[in-house]
Amino acid sequence: MKLDVDVLRYLSKEDFRVLTAVEMGMRNHEIVPSELVDRIASLKHGGTYKVLKNLLKHKLVHHDSSKYDGFRLTYLGYDFLAIKTMVNRGVFASVGRQIGVGKESDIFEVASEDGTILAMKLHRLGRVSFRAVKSKRDYLKHRRSYNWLYLSRLAALKEFSFMKALEEHGFPVPNALDCNRHCVIMSLVPGYPLVQVKELQNPEMVFERIIGLVVCLAEHGLIHCDFNEFNIMIDDDENVAMIDFPQMVSVSHRNAQMYFDRDVECIYKFFGKRFNLSFEEQADHSDSAEEDAEDSSRPCFSSINKTAGFLDKELAASGFTRKDQADMDKFIEEGSDEDAVSGDEEDASDSTEAIVRDTDALHLSEQQPEQIQEGDGADKDETRQRVAASRHESEAQDGSEERGECEEDACDAELVKRLNKQRRRAIAAAHGGRKALASRNSYKDKGGRSSHNSKIQKQLSGW
Repeated sequence: MKLDVDVLRYLSKEDFRVLTAVEMGMRNHEIVPSELVDRIASLKHGGTYKVLKNLLKHKLVHHDSSKYDGFRLTYLGYDFLAIKTMVNRGVFASVGRQIGVGKESDIFEVASEDGTILAMKLHRLGRVSFRAVKSKRDYLKHRRSYNWLYLSRLAALKEFSFMKALEEHGFPVPNALDCNRHCVIMSLVPGYPLVQVKELQNPEMVFERIIGLVVCLAEHGLIHCDFNEFNIMIDDDENVAMIDFPQMVSVSHRNAQMYFDRDVECIYKFFGKRFNLSFEEQADHSDSAEEDAEDSSRPCFSSINKTAGFLDKELAASGFTRKDQADMDKFIEEGSDEDAVSGDEEDASDSTEAIVRDTDALHLSEQQPEQIQEGDGADKDETRQRVAASRHESEAQDGSEERGECEEDACDAELVKRLNKQRRRAIAAAHGGRKALASRNSYKDKGGRSSHNSKIQKQLSGW
């Protein structure tokens, strides 16, 4: 989208008030209702709708009435909010020409009040050339819903934090001045992108400097992940500077070695094609692959000493701030605790089932009545009576146990039936096809067969 700042000088306070109201409403709405915009802006005499019409004319907002009447911010409106904030802070006073465009950002020249030329980078995620943000970046973390303006803000905040930290540790990067929304203000790096350079006086020395930057970043715990000729600036004295940092990750990332080798391969490939540099390397087909990697000139990720610094931990390289990283760790710990609890419950259920099976397998042998040895007649009668009484008692106990088992089986069957019924209702409700329950008074319909049958049943019950 073309940034035309001429409209900015004609916007009033009410226009920016309504723009801010739309921005605040987009925290919870994809399309902000008109009533909510009017309520947040709180303009007198109902002037919100007139202002929205003016903003819509300049394409600062987008109107959508497919589901309900509402508005959302465009990137141009988001640009105006960020630029207005920077101007109020005194960071710059004017906006110049566009000096760069990428798959996820636009870069413009801006000038401060004293005439210093600065660079303004506006992140614009969501372009057709770069929409795989969820798989390519870690901006979302555990979030499920998002919009492109919010992702652009996260990318700008991440780049600003990395740029400040790298500058403090002596890396050749632009001087980060300020950040607001999706806008980052930095110093203008003198020179040209390396991809535009056709000749170098000392290509070997420049090559060593660039490879040294990759290794130094890894020693400080970071990997650039997009270190190529498009993101390397070189001046007339062949001094090198790095740009573009939103995609940087930690050396503890699961794909850190792949990203490191890719950055190194990009530099080797470019200098080999553009400046005809030849590199002597040893093949890694022998058993001592690590020794060959150490002897070769190409830097190896496993041989780098990662004790020079811990910028990845200081900046939370997989996120943007320590607070966001702490929230992510807490979310992961809660998930692991739930998995552990569920695993313990499964183990406990398995153990109880095993115990039940063992107890069911242990059937106690019924004690047989001792054989009655024949003796006197009186003794025989007494013993016979005792044996008969014991038999009656055992039969009564067996009958009561059988009845109790039948009752328990009936209760279990009824419980299973209820549970199955509830499960079917839940499944039907989840699929949106829940069947309507029949009314209790359906048999009372006038003139129907059900009403005639009910009358006959009442007559039979009266007889």
